[in-house]
Amino acid sequence: MAESKIPLIAIVGPTASGKTSLAVEICKRYGAEAVSCDSMQIYKGMDIATAKPTEDEMKGIPHHLIGFVNPDEPFSVAKYCELAKNKIFDIHGRNKKIVLVGGTGLYYSSLTENIEFLPEETDFEYRELLRKRAETEGSQVLLDELSAIDPEAAAKLHINNLGRIIRALEIHHTTGKTITAQNECSKQTPSPFETVTICLDSRDRQVLYDRINRRVDLMLETGLLDEAREFLSSPLGRTAKQAIGYKELDPYFRGEKSLDECIENLKMQTRRYAKRQLTWFRRIDNINYLYIDDYANGIELADAACDIIERRGDFERE
Repeated sequence: MAESKIPLIAIVGPTASGKTSLAVEICKRYGAEAVSCDSMQIYKGMDIATAKPTEDEMKGIPHHLIGFVNPDEPFSVAKYCELAKNKIFDIHGRNKKIVLVGGTGLYYSSLTENIEFLPEETDFEYRELLRKRAETEGSQVLLDELSAIDPEAAAKLHINNLGRIIRALEIHHTTGKTITAQNECSKQTPSPFETVTICLDSRDRQVLYDRINRRVDLMLETGLLDEAREFLSSPLGRTAKQAIGYKELDPYFRGEKSLDECIENLKMQTRRYAKRQLTWFRRIDNINYLYIDDYANGIELADAACDIIERRGDFERE
């Protein structure tokens, strides 16, 4: 490893795969601090729906970049990378190790690949025009237009990710360049991090789906309905509104569907989100996979993770 690079452990993977508990165990073994890589856990108050780790789950390990943004404030991946880099440099400067943990693939890739973001070119009038078109013509029309000018970017975007489809079209409209071309130019500076990444998965997909279903049930037991009711009646920002767990329950509050119907839809949408997360990480090279159904408990899983980490030679247990 180059002397100037900061060693970074990353624990990524789909929702409900056990990232937090594994990251905490690794932090305990290496005397590390955790830096969140989750685009929804950044928001204040959105605790249950985003599966924000509790004090008990953190087990005294410092967790950074959690619960610090008001839900009605705009927030971007560029801002995340700026804050995450500053936090990592600070932790490293205190001679502590860093464990990056979360399932937001865009945040992970942008940070570890050292994407340099250009000053944002914004055309609010054009952006609003695209939003109105999406309402009347459907998101697929916009995704097809993006595919015609930037097929690589379009292939990476889900039809439901309207915000990023619009942003990609807006960038091309305002700069004349595709977002793919801009991303390639932004990778010219090498990353300051030497990252060993572990992605959690399951060989039997039903194992993961069962964990997701149990997590949703637990969220409901611990107050998800009250949290969703509060946030759906507040002026959430556009990014915060994407949190799975609120919009799926809205038909229940409106009297349009039964609670059971909404819960089943919430579980289904969470399973679909997990599949999209795994799809993102599978496109990335040099990721080490650990399958949660291969291990009897969290200690065995952590042992396997540490074996991978220590093969890199950059980490020693305290």
